[in-house]
Order: sequence, then structure tokens, then C-alpha cells
Amino acid sequence: MTGTSPAFDPEQVAQARAAVAAVPDLPEWVRRFELLGDPTRLRILLGLHRAPGIYVSDLAAALDMSTTAVSHALRLLRNQGWVAVRRDGKKMSYSLDDEVVHRMLHDLGATHAHNG
Repeated sequence: MTGTSPAFDPEQVAQARAAVAAVPDLPEWVRRFELLGDPTRLRILLGLHRAPGIYVSDLAAALDMSTTAVSHALRLLRNQGWVAVRRDGKKMSYSLDDEVVHRMLHDLGATHAHNG
């Protein structure tokens, strides 16, 4: 290959290549990290994780954001299949709907509400 440095340890090179090749859905992971890299979307996901079925206006109030900004971010997350929407009359409620993202949020330290 042109532009590459000579390898000092061919076994390490082979292991590194194998690690990359072992993740067949790499573009999906890149997309996940791009979405999680935005503070607004991450805050929204954390809110949905803790308060599933929250209304857009309540989520906006919790995050000190406009309903329009939250709705825009939710639309993007919904298009990626990360959140589910449910219509309740004129109100829309949202819940987290992606198990991988759910696990990632737990790894960040997110918790569920404890009623009782």
C-alpha cells in the first residue's frame, strides 16, 4: 500500500486488521457514535431512558429546551429507529426503542426510575 508505514510487528498488524474485520456493521456503529456525539441528542436519549413515554413538551421542559428543538432531534432519532412514538390525542409521547442504545446508556451510567 502506498502511504503506509512499514510494519514492525506483522502479527500485531494482522491482529489489528482482524479486529476491524470482525465488526461487519462498522458503518452502523459510526452512525451510532455520530448520533451519540451530539450533546442534545444524548440528553434526550437519557431523558427517554429514565422517563419512557414522556411527552415532547415535558421532555423539553426537563431539558430546558424549546419543544421545536426537541421535536427536531426526536424526528432524527426516530428515523434511525432509536425511539418509538405514540400518539395520545394531540400529544406525542416517546420511548427508547433500540436495545443496543439502551445498553450503551447503561454503560454511561444511566438508570431507570424507581417507583415506590
